Amino acid sequence: MAPHTVVPADEFHKAIVRKSPPYSKESGIPAAQNEVPARRSINSSPAGSPLRVFPADGIETTYELIQWVAKRYGDKPALGSRKIIKIHEETKLVKKIVDGQETTVPKKWNYFELSPYTFVTYKELLDEVNVLGAALKFLEVSLLENYAATSAKWMTMALAANSQSIPIATAYDTLGEEGLTHSLVETEANAVFTDASLLPTLVRPLSKATKVKYVIYKDEPKESHIAAINEAHPGIKLMSVEELYDLGKANPAPPNPPKREDLCCIMYTSGSTGTPKGVVLLHKNVIAAVSGADGAIDGAVTEQDYLLAYLPLAHILEFVFELACLFWGGTLGYGTVKTISDSSVRNCKGDIAEFRPTIMVGVPAVWETVRKGILSKVHAQGSAVSKVFWAAYHAKSFMQSWRIPGSGVLDAAIFKKVKEATGGRLRVVFNGGAAISKDTQQFISTVICPMIIGYGLTETAAMCTVMSPQQHTIGTVGAPTTCVDIKLVDVPENGYLSTNNPPQGEVLIKGEAVSKEYYLNEKETKAAFTEDGWFRTGDIGEWAPNGHLKLIDRKKNLVKTLNGEYIALEKVESIYRTCNIVGNICVYADADHAKPIAIIVPAEPAFLKLAKEKGLAGKQLGELVHNPTLCKVVLDQLLDAGKKGGLAGIELICGVVIDDEEWTPQNGLVTAAQKLQRKKIFDANKKAVIQAFKENS
Repeated sequence: MAPHTVVPADEFHKAIVRKSPPYSKESGIPAAQNEVPARRSINSSPAGSPLRVFPADGIETTYELIQWVAKRYGDKPALGSRKIIKIHEETKLVKKIVDGQETTVPKKWNYFELSPYTFVTYKELLDEVNVLGAALKFLEVSLLENYAATSAKWMTMALAANSQSIPIATAYDTLGEEGLTHSLVETEANAVFTDASLLPTLVRPLSKATKVKYVIYKDEPKESHIAAINEAHPGIKLMSVEELYDLGKANPAPPNPPKREDLCCIMYTSGSTGTPKGVVLLHKNVIAAVSGADGAIDGAVTEQDYLLAYLPLAHILEFVFELACLFWGGTLGYGTVKTISDSSVRNCKGDIAEFRPTIMVGVPAVWETVRKGILSKVHAQGSAVSKVFWAAYHAKSFMQSWRIPGSGVLDAAIFKKVKEATGGRLRVVFNGGAAISKDTQQFISTVICPMIIGYGLTETAAMCTVMSPQQHTIGTVGAPTTCVDIKLVDVPENGYLSTNNPPQGEVLIKGEAVSKEYYLNEKETKAAFTEDGWFRTGDIGEWAPNGHLKLIDRKKNLVKTLNGEYIALEKVESIYRTCNIVGNICVYADADHAKPIAIIVPAEPAFLKLAKEKGLAGKQLGELVHNPTLCKVVLDQLLDAGKKGGLAGIELICGVVIDDEEWTPQNGLVTAAQKLQRKKIFDANKKAVIQAFKENS
């Protein structure tokens, strides 16, 4: 645990002064006939004036940011990490149906034993950045590709490169060989930073990425992995981060700070719809994003806060939020999805219980897992406990909606154990990356702490809207950040018009945080960016009465069905995902059928409990997913969730396919940012989907 004082969550919530709407205002930009007038944050500069683009005087680049925070926060803990002490491997026999035959196969699980957190101070971070930067300069690195999991060293290496005006490119650690090769070749990177465990995945891409001269790795590698690269690529120099640091110490060099117009990062999209695109982010884009996050949060995050960092740093949301946390003077504690909970570690606490964060950023899949985990424990304690829980839940929801004081009594009496499971100090949690259902936002906000919503894209440096705790609202994605203007433009082919009530249209974003282009991709650049600087998001929105933006559809995930009506896949998935039986879901629809099919990965505890209730106890997941009785019950539960969520008749599924294989970045069925790889999921379940359509037509 880091040594500085934390404001208790209940005291923080009492101190929050809720602001009255409207939370946005017109920007003063002339609107065309097919547009809804542009809006900006109520906290932003006056209409017609330049937007706020600097978080503080003297911060125009990422290197100036790290210099500023080192001077301001000095010996405060900045970055915290844990070391792997031991990996415990456990093997279990599981039954699966393969080609119609029941087969027993062994399956291995790895559990991690970890050390407590150790911390690097702000001053030490700057020193390490300067030394590593000197080493990169000595090696004449021109572009560094960060191909690694989220860690303190990932961020340190990025800042070290920037200290010498060396840009970085990012690649998800789960990107896959094709995507990794594409990014290395396209950027002509001559150095790669990676994890020791990822060294084998570099062997083949390096055959095509002939510009690479150095591979720098963190952690202890296997000798066979080093030998494989040395044998295949004898001209490439491998070195550890420690060796790179020693090289910098032996060859000191002053920083060569970048300018705000210089390239900071080429950030590759997750590639859910094809070859990853490299988004060009200048220092001015990234710093404007930090400024926008600061203006939107409006003082709610301070140097007393702890942020659990576990989402991919190759994702713009995590990258910008971590830089903003450093600006605020908070402490970052690095974890992983595999070690975040106590259930995935041995002889130690999971990351969240060990670090005890006050702030946590997540994507919908994380929050749905948290919600379902809480509910499964509540229901396991019997109907009496369940009734008390839900009575307290509805009472607190009512008190919060009408701003009636006294809900802290319910927290202490009913929700205390739930809060302790997430470390006991969470004050605010943040959802980004994809749409989340209103029910889940309400649930987390009631039993743990307020969930605020953000919306942004790689092309906008994560900036579009952010909901501050002072503006906490259910069902919107917040107000514009202080560094962008937002307008809505007609999409007549789908009926989204500025003349509708309320006015609707595609969301377009403009501001200093917005990129100007994709790297070496003129065709995609012209399609996505207008000549006067607006980025076309592809999302459909409308303005709520309080000045917040609401997202109601996604252009490219609108599918026309047999009857000529459109279904918004992401919207309906967010509703069905609230069903306790769902671990993950992909809704499939096409022009040959009137209604969609749901492909789901079941939430295993709830699914096995359901199987037991139906007299199927003792059977394993691989058998149960094909059981027609269970499939019918699951379909009924999904339909019930859809009807309660207000879905229209055409949005109600006609069948369900249950997949016993978890969708992970490793098997390519979701991206590292947990976005669905729809075509791959459909292809993996094609026979079952076709059969489900036949049975339910």
